[in-house]
Amino acid sequence: MGHKVSPIIHRIPAVNVWDSKWFARRENMSEWLRQEVAIRTLLAKQLKEAGIGAVSVERTAKDVTITILAAKPGAVIGRNGQGLDAIRKDIERNILRFKTKVRLNIQAVTQPALCAEVIGQGAALEIEKRMPFRRVMKQIIEKAMAAGAQGVKVSMSGRLNGAEIARREVLSQGKMSLITIRSNVDYAIVEANTIYGKIGIKVWIYRGESFGRKDKFAVANEADAKQAADKKR
Repeated sequence: MGHKVSPIIHRIPAVNVWDSKWFARRENMSEWLRQEVAIRTLLAKQLKEAGIGAVSVERTAKDVTITILAAKPGAVIGRNGQGLDAIRKDIERNILRFKTKVRLNIQAVTQPALCAEVIGQGAALEIEKRMPFRRVMKQIIEKAMAAGAQGVKVSMSGRLNGAEIARREVLSQGKMSLITIRSNVDYAIVEANTIYGKIGIKVWIYRGESFGRKDKFAVANEADAKQAADKKR
């Protein structure tokens, strides 16, 4: 089961919550779903170097609220908010066809070294720059363990270092509990595009046990409020 089920989806009832929060009638379901896939694809393409940890989409009949968790919020916002306005206009014009208004919220990832998506994207950029894959995998594990992870597992597959025969390499350290439902495991799949083909990167980060569901976007809001309060003091 562990080889076929996503650790995140497997724990939706107990630990994780859905990133998409909307309901559609039967006549709108296919269109709204197609639009959300297009929005996520656009953000992943345009904000590749911003370290996107997660994207939340909440929509009603009149507007769409998109919340972006980014390791580098400044790269998303741009100078005087120009980057944010360009993304919003692009979504309204090319995806929603001016039928719905878009509101964009940017939040900072509290611990980028413990976010599997951010780590995977960073590893993909290093692989595309022709860094040795073993060095990249060891750096991922060292950073995550130093940040407080209880276990890390990294898998890379494809024509590693330009080899003629594709293979898979796996490195891990610490504890990795994929069977226990209450295990807080962050997981991500990222692809690196090289001149030899695609390199698939999988990252598992075990953060310990969690008793109750936690919304990553609500946690980010609480962390931002705490930092603001500390600055006032």
